[in-house]
Amino acid sequence: MTMSEASSPRATDRPGDASPFAVGLLLRRAHDHAAGVLVEALRPLGLELRHFAVLIELHRAGATSQRDLGAAIGMDKAMVVRVVDDLETSGLAVRKSVPGDRRVREVEITGRGVEVFDAAHDNGAALFEGLVAPLEPGEYDQLMDLLTRFTYPAPGTD
Repeated sequence: MTMSEASSPRATDRPGDASPFAVGLLLRRAHDHAAGVLVEALRPLGLELRHFAVLIELHRAGATSQRDLGAAIGMDKAMVVRVVDDLETSGLAVRKSVPGDRRVREVEITGRGVEVFDAAHDNGAALFEGLVAPLEPGEYDQLMDLLTRFTYPAPGTD
């Protein structure tokens, strides 16, 4: 079969791509664009996306074992250790022993960690308008709704 005889469109990674890969490729590009803005917001604080992902989970869940932290954010054990080391060195998180289990260490965000977490949000808010500038009124809410439903399908729909 030649390329012109193919039964489905081939991926182009460009607007109008009708291939079976189009959604994933477009989401990757959207992620790269949005992540670039987030990186810009985090840079002045000395944070990387991986650090911020851990701070988000610690702020949301409170003290969390390193194993559960990795599972919650999709980070392997070795990476969690490196990121928590960085956060601990910066005074943004602390490791604590778990009473009754010497092998388990919980990680907790510090007061300084909460301050930096809040500062990251302030920095992000300043860049948000530029990120969503191409959208018409109401489209941001629509985008968020669609992405949420796509990422977190209702039970029984997947």
